[in-house]
Amino acid sequence: MIAAQERSLAQVRGTTRRQPGDRFWGYLFLTPQVAGLIAFTLFPIGFSLYLCFAEWNFVDAPRWVGLANVRAILADELFYTSLANTGVLVARIVPLTMAGALALALLTNRALGGLGLYRTVFFLPMVTSAVAVAMVWYWLFAPYFGLINTVIEPLGITGPGWLADPRWAKPAVTIMISWQSVGYYYLIFLAGLKSIPAEYYEASALDGASSFQQLRQITLPLLSPTTFFVLTTLIIAASNVFSEVYVLTRGGPVYATHTIVMDIWSLAFEYFRMGEAAVVSWVLFAILFTVTFAQFRVAKRWVHHAD
Repeated sequence: MIAAQERSLAQVRGTTRRQPGDRFWGYLFLTPQVAGLIAFTLFPIGFSLYLCFAEWNFVDAPRWVGLANVRAILADELFYTSLANTGVLVARIVPLTMAGALALALLTNRALGGLGLYRTVFFLPMVTSAVAVAMVWYWLFAPYFGLINTVIEPLGITGPGWLADPRWAKPAVTIMISWQSVGYYYLIFLAGLKSIPAEYYEASALDGASSFQQLRQITLPLLSPTTFFVLTTLIIAASNVFSEVYVLTRGGPVYATHTIVMDIWSLAFEYFRMGEAAVVSWVLFAILFTVTFAQFRVAKRWVHHAD
């Protein structure tokens, strides 16, 4: 019996033996992927790191300047303003978007007629052009003839200057970006809710648990892996907002919405200071890497998985 198995194994190995040209064809099929990885990922990363210590204006050849770019950024007040603005926007966008997405997911996680239509409507802003969405919200927020101020004026409420007032510009940007993003994270939360075994709810109902107790003791703990994913990706996305802010405010008024990505764009494509722009981009990467790493370390304490 053992001898027969060894003979059959030898026959299988013989039929799968490599041919002389197999390695060549394997490398040939890998070449496009490797070339794309080098050309569009590894080289840009390496070149941006080199530019942190060089001066380049798109025309002349890069010139090594050492730590001059780093010193220039550390002395730039607008860099710290952009960093603070980005932190404020992230602190507002993330909880607002997560709360809205989770609320929609809980409301639609049941047998409802036309549920597919609801999902499409909620997700539609996410697949719509960011520039188009920003233009619509620009007219909604217009101080004198915008729809929002026009609607609340008959109620005796004087609408704020929204995009023209530094105190209201950040809330306006927060509302628009959260509205645009909530549909995507709603679908993720809904998928997470669907993955929770129904037996848990049935057993808790037999024990007399209320809907709130089920939410607190079953839904939220078992939804924690999805919550962790949403939190991590949303922080990264909110830290990289650009198109919406550029169309709405161009970073104003008085740099109230000048984000860190807008600072990178301004340094690179308005002032052609590519070295300083590279430094700011690596600072943003370092911050996001640190925050994400800390989240993964802390996640072990509050992320629970169903057995």
